[in-house]
Parts: sequence; structure tokens; C-alpha cells
Amino acid sequence: MSQQNLTSLTAFILMGVSRQPELQVLLFMVFLIIYTITVVGNLGMIILTQVDSRLHTPMYFFIKHLAFIDLGNSTVICPKMLANFVVDQNEISYYACATQLAFFLLFIISEFFILSAMAYDRCLAICKPLRYNVIMSQRHCRVLVGIPYLYSTFQGLMFTIKIFTSSFCGSNVINHFYCDDVPLLPLLCSNAQEIELLIILFSTFNLLSSLLVVLVSYILILIAIFRMHSREGKRKAFSTCGSHLTVVVIFYGSLLFMYTQPKSTHSFYTDKMASVFYTLVIPMLNPLIYSLRNKEVKNAFHRVFKNQCKLCI
Repeated sequence: MSQQNLTSLTAFILMGVSRQPELQVLLFMVFLIIYTITVVGNLGMIILTQVDSRLHTPMYFFIKHLAFIDLGNSTVICPKMLANFVVDQNEISYYACATQLAFFLLFIISEFFILSAMAYDRCLAICKPLRYNVIMSQRHCRVLVGIPYLYSTFQGLMFTIKIFTSSFCGSNVINHFYCDDVPLLPLLCSNAQEIELLIILFSTFNLLSSLLVVLVSYILILIAIFRMHSREGKRKAFSTCGSHLTVVVIFYGSLLFMYTQPKSTHSFYTDKMASVFYTLVIPMLNPLIYSLRNKEVKNAFHRVFKNQCKLCI
């Protein structure tokens, strides 16, 4: 295609997860199940933390926003992905691609800093239990959630505008299953190096700064736990952090695996597999981890279920 045609292109072609025809039906069923569990789990967590007064605490305030982010992240990507399996066309319009990129960046960057805010919350709960309720006021919680949303919105809009106001040349085929910034770079014939440098800088900052908060928080938590004399106190402290620590290890583990791949083995295929994990699998796992490992969530579910049954009778 000519540069003029691609500068005014109206659609992109997504390569998808796999181009093998015999896998399309199987992949459709797998991702449909994953998305269904994601929607039910995260929407259920949002509703549960909203309607049950005993879950109106800072910890569950952050869990509710994590569920919202996971639901949004998965919804931005999965429905279009499932539709492509059915129609076998894999086409996405120019503006739909821009919208998908902006919202994907908003949700994925928010997740970094919501997880670090949750680690900070757990650190205060264990290290400063007497001052916890004073420090983690409703206003403080809203600030800890609001800043990541504003920052991620700024970053999502910045990269989307920079990429989609640049000139495209070469192919309009995106070697990915959704519109992401890095797979779009090879299609650009202007500003590609500048945008790539910005992506590296911001990605490094997002990963390292949020991970640093998590690591420092858990170091302080471990020090506080080892200073406890009561076994029961230690057990409660570990159980309080268990679910969040599991989520953090899975999320950052998948990202570090992708970023630390040697250049000789690094490819868009490995990026796709890592992307499937942290954009689709992790949003499904998070509500399961918080519900299966948390007695308060189980008890809240039983209370809400009983109340609804009484209303029906």
C-alpha cells in the first residue's frame, strides 16, 4: 500500500492469537469461558463490596476498584477477540483501534498502582494498627485510587494521540490480538523512535515504581510480623496479606517474564502469550483468589444470598 493510502486508512487487520484454523473453535470456547468467569467474578465482587456494609473498609474499597479495572481490561479486549473467532475476519476500524488502545492503557497502568496502594494499605494495617483507621480515611483512600486513574488516563491519551496522529506506512496488519502500542510501532513511518523511547521510559517507571512500593511495604510487613510474639497475631497478619501477595506475584511475575526475555528468544509470539495471561487470565483469577482465600468475602456472600432468599420468600 502507498503511504498516502495508509495515512488515511480506515481499518487494521489483527493477526489474533493463532492463525491455525483447527484451533479457532477450541480457542473461542476457552476464551468465552474465561471471559464469562471474569465478568461474573469481578461484577460479583463489585456488587458484594458495595451492598454488604461489613465490607465497607479500605481493603475492600481497593478490591472493588481492582475488580472494576480487571473487568474493564478484559472487556476492552475479549469481546472483539471472540467476535474475530466467529467471523474469521480480524478487522478493527481505525477509531475502534485507537479507543481500544486508550482504554487498555488506562486499565493496565491503573492496575500497577492500585496493587501498590493495596500493599501500602496492608502495610499500615499491620505496622500501625492503632492509627490505621485515622490514616486510611475515606478521603485518603479516594486519593490513592484517584491519582492512578488520572495518571493512567493521561498516559493512555498521550500514547494514543501520538500514535494515531503519526503517519502510517507499510502494512496495516497488527501482529497481535488487540491494539497495543508496541505492535503498532512497526506500522509507523514517523515518530516511531520517539514513541518507542517514551514507551520504554514510562513502562520502566510504571513497573519499577509500583513494584518498589510493593517490595518496601512487604519488607516492613515481614519485619512487623517477626516482631510479633503471638502465633495467632502472626497467622492473622499472614492471612490478611495472603490474597494480595498471590495476586501481586502472578501479575508482576508475568510482566517480568516478558520484560526479562533475552533478545535472542524474544518475539511477538512470547509477548502474545504473556499478554493473554495478564489481560485475560489474571482478571479471571483475581476475584477467585479473593473469594476462595477470604472468609470475610465468603461470609458476606452467604449474608447477601440469605437476605435475597428471604426477600424472594
